[in-house]
Amino acid sequence: MIVKSYIFENDLNKFNEFKSFLFHGVNLGLKLELKKKVKANNKKDLILSLNQNDLLENDILFNEINTSSLFQERKIVFIENCNDKILPDLQNVIDKLDKNKIIIFSDSLDKKSKLRNFFEKEKNIACIACYEDNEITLKKIINNKLKGFNGLDNHNINMILNCTGFDRVKLNNELDKILACFTDKLLDPNKLEALLNIKTNEDFNLLKDEAILGNKIKTNKLLSDTILEPEKNIFYLNIINQRLNKIKEILEKTNTSNLENTINNLKPPIFWKDKPVILSQAKKWNTKKINYFLNKTYKTELEFKSNNNIDKSLLLKKILIDLCEIATT
Repeated sequence: MIVKSYIFENDLNKFNEFKSFLFHGVNLGLKLELKKKVKANNKKDLILSLNQNDLLENDILFNEINTSSLFQERKIVFIENCNDKILPDLQNVIDKLDKNKIIIFSDSLDKKSKLRNFFEKEKNIACIACYEDNEITLKKIINNKLKGFNGLDNHNINMILNCTGFDRVKLNNELDKILACFTDKLLDPNKLEALLNIKTNEDFNLLKDEAILGNKIKTNKLLSDTILEPEKNIFYLNIINQRLNKIKEILEKTNTSNLENTINNLKPPIFWKDKPVILSQAKKWNTKKINYFLNKTYKTELEFKSNNNIDKSLLLKKILIDLCEIATT
């Protein structure tokens, strides 16, 4: 059965309505949050974390899922990195489930996926898609976590959001820092800026903006002057992707003669300081070029995660140079 992620987030009683769950999609941060909530809400249960490959190579582990625990009332089994290969064994185990629960985690599964179809069609198991976050979902997280804070205005919310590259994991980490540091619940913008290391992020934002505008001279100068922190490479890619997706959204909602009007009326609203540069950038790009480059950054992110031997800073600089080149074509 298909269940919306926000329904599960807001009502963890849903956990007891189904034998098993499939969380699939690109939103790693959402999947981590859901896992934490399940653990926190079921502290008396035995929690097991397994991997698909381990299960497929060892039938004993599958049998272990359904055995009773001597000390806990039931088992909750997390199985990571799953795809269609696990389905035959999984079907047999789910049919025999009594009190125990199985939670499956997968990357994006297309509509042809047998695993996805199985979880969508059966009534006693749940399929929960974890799609990419947008401004609306992330701003809700900020407002919920910082509820009761004085100074939680649009300026400070945008400051928090922009420094995280629209990444839920990064956002939650930053919000935890804010909760720990602002015990008086008063968000002073200067202290917040210092805590979030806004200066470094602003330097990259300026570099990103000039590259998307196709300003080769300014981009080359900023590439020499800007300090890029190696541990933030994926964060930097997310910032680029977020801006390109925003431009794509604007282009899909209008034609070039009405760009300014579309930008002014976009929901959620664009921060007023960003409007002029986004307008100029939108005039340089089209959806075909954006889709091409988003695919390029996706492949680069995979390279970052899978290959520790590459010079990631050099690869990021190449992405920015290519971004600038494509903007002018």
